Amino acid sequence: MNMKILGLPQTETKENIELLNVLLSNFQVYYQNLRGLHWNIRGKRFFELHVKFEELYNQAQLRIDEIAERVLTLGGTPLHTFEDYLKNNKLKVAKNITNDDEAVEMIVQSLAELLVIERDLLERAGAINDEGTNSMMSDLITEQEKQIWMMQAFLG
Repeated sequence: MNMKILGLPQTETKENIELLNVLLSNFQVYYQNLRGLHWNIRGKRFFELHVKFEELYNQAQLRIDEIAERVLTLGGTPLHTFEDYLKNNKLKVAKNITNDDEAVEMIVQSLAELLVIERDLLERAGAINDEGTNSMMSDLITEQEKQIWMMQAFLG
């Protein structure tokens, strides 16, 4: 896509596309972590956490699609292989987590890492008046800050 149509500078937009793909990769790992937590959670809080983790992975799946579509809107190609996701991943991979507190702490840490990437994108998008990316990052940040607060309240 010609960035002149969108009114965005080409070089900075390409850099933002790369960072959006990093965010996309990390969201894919976050999504898969949530699936594993949903499948493997055990204990007295099983029923409430099993449902909550499903809610979170469904929400993450929607965000993944939105991020990929933003990459396309800006003229890029969304990453779509596990090899690319792992190469760009900054999140800890959750494996065989069954404990409730450990699972929720994993989510808090993952969201905190996602926030770092999103805030970087928010700043970069704002600098070039890319309101579409800026608005998306602002919404993600607001949503995830609230999720962190709720998860920390759960942990006590």
